[in-house]
Amino acid sequence: MTEPPVTQPALPPKRPYLLRALHQWMIDNNQTPHLVVDATHAGVAVPEEHVQNGRITLNLSYSATSNLAMGNDEISFDARFGGAARRVFIPVRAVLGIYARESGEGLVFPPDEYQAAAAAAGPGDADPGPEPEPPPRRPSLKVVK
Repeated sequence: MTEPPVTQPALPPKRPYLLRALHQWMIDNNQTPHLVVDATHAGVAVPEEHVQNGRITLNLSYSATSNLAMGNDEISFDARFGGAARRVFIPVRAVLGIYARESGEGLVFPPDEYQAAAAAAGPGDADPGPEPEPPPRRPSLKVVK
């Protein structure tokens, strides 16, 4: 007699864990972490005047931010933009990638990671909220010297 397959509980997305790990790795190696964000995603609160093509790149170094909090669902911090203090709020779902300014090393996240996690959770599980629209084209990072 064959035993039925054991179903594993749905695992949460890896994105917030990888963001924290890469951020710490960059800081430990004297690199400047930059976050690429889909500024059109619901719940994103960033300075609109700095958004280009629906995206914004933010410096996440400790010298550029204060009160930086990187949770499983959101990233928030205070920063100055054009001399004006602003509170920034980013749902982790809206993060497209993280990279080090000096080396360009980092990670681009798959746009469907949260959809796959929701599908694996199955019916009856908590609704993770509205799904983000995919970006118009695949995110790309380049080294700026």
